[in-house]
Amino acid sequence: MMPGVALQYSRSAGRQPRLVLDPVIVAATFCLLLIGLVMVASASLNVAERLTGDPFFHFERQLLSALVGCAFAGAMLLVPISLWQRAAPVLLIGSFLLLVLVLIPGLGHEVNGSRRWIRLGPVNFQPSEIVRWLLLTYVAVYAVRHQMELKSSAQGFFKPLAVLLVASLLLLVEPDFGAAVVLCVTGTAVLFVAGARLRDFLTVCAIGGAGIAALAMSSGYRLQRLTAFLNPWADPFNSGFQLTQSLIAIGRGEWFGVGLGSSIQKLFYLPEAHTDFVFAVLAEEFGLLGVVVVVVAFLALVLRSLKLSRIAADAGMPLHACIAAAFGVWLGLQAFINIGVNMGLLPTKGLTLPMMSYGRSSMLVTLAWIGMLLRVHHEVAASGKSAIATEARPA
Repeated sequence: MMPGVALQYSRSAGRQPRLVLDPVIVAATFCLLLIGLVMVASASLNVAERLTGDPFFHFERQLLSALVGCAFAGAMLLVPISLWQRAAPVLLIGSFLLLVLVLIPGLGHEVNGSRRWIRLGPVNFQPSEIVRWLLLTYVAVYAVRHQMELKSSAQGFFKPLAVLLVASLLLLVEPDFGAAVVLCVTGTAVLFVAGARLRDFLTVCAIGGAGIAALAMSSGYRLQRLTAFLNPWADPFNSGFQLTQSLIAIGRGEWFGVGLGSSIQKLFYLPEAHTDFVFAVLAEEFGLLGVVVVVVAFLALVLRSLKLSRIAADAGMPLHACIAAAFGVWLGLQAFINIGVNMGLLPTKGLTLPMMSYGRSSMLVTLAWIGMLLRVHHEVAASGKSAIATEARPA
């Protein structure tokens, strides 16, 4: 491993370890943030001017969210992981409280037929974003506290899954099918990392896969999305409109794109160009080159998180391992789904591309979670129990 990629720490007699940030996590994060800000500005210029009279309306709010999110990340970097462990009951109660509050008429704000937001003055806040973070942290804490039961019996595996299932049902009431799937899949992966038996894990995967298929087939609009995804060109001006416009945008980009600001599809052809389909505008304006840069940045974050999880586990720090794994699995899964939807590989889902799509709730929570990941990185390095300390020392 390259020394610059290694986790680093320093010790002085009688003093706390010095915080040294992981360059891979920091660099990949800022790469995605900068590209995301540029693409939100480009993709939203026309729609923002038409709706508000200010072409930079969405960009200014996204920039503010990124700055506040970086402050949140800095705050999370200072919070010891042991504090999250002690706060597990609060995380659980707070998560379900938010999921219930959003469903109450007058509190929950409905947009496009979905009640997913709570209005806080001039700002709409999406509870499912913070609930995913808090619940997955709770599951990590639970798995570590009940590790022996988790490793020895199916009951230890299904208890935390029941919590995730209830939360997913509340998400489906909103409805937010994509968020429910991501929550369950990531939570199951965290339990497996914590030591769940392989046969229990495979059983849940089989049951979960059948359940997801049944839910997709049980709703008319979900079934319509599925059939449109399989052949969007059969109805390109109705059910397949969004996907066909996305595919046209990606095809126009070719190798190096048509140039920043020169996208045609964002000119009211491609719906949600600055939110769920910002990746298609990126592909149109920067081509395959831009796509590769973004995918590599996401891969760097995901792989670094999973490597950190393995190192923490080897160092005897299971909670740190589970938290790092939760972030890596969630980020990889959500980025894969969003990019897959944009490219016509998956049915349309209302999931953002982390740190790139316009959305204040998503931005704030993602950056706060990255701050927590950096804290995991620091504590694992400072423990002196892993080989990464040796890697960090200069030759």
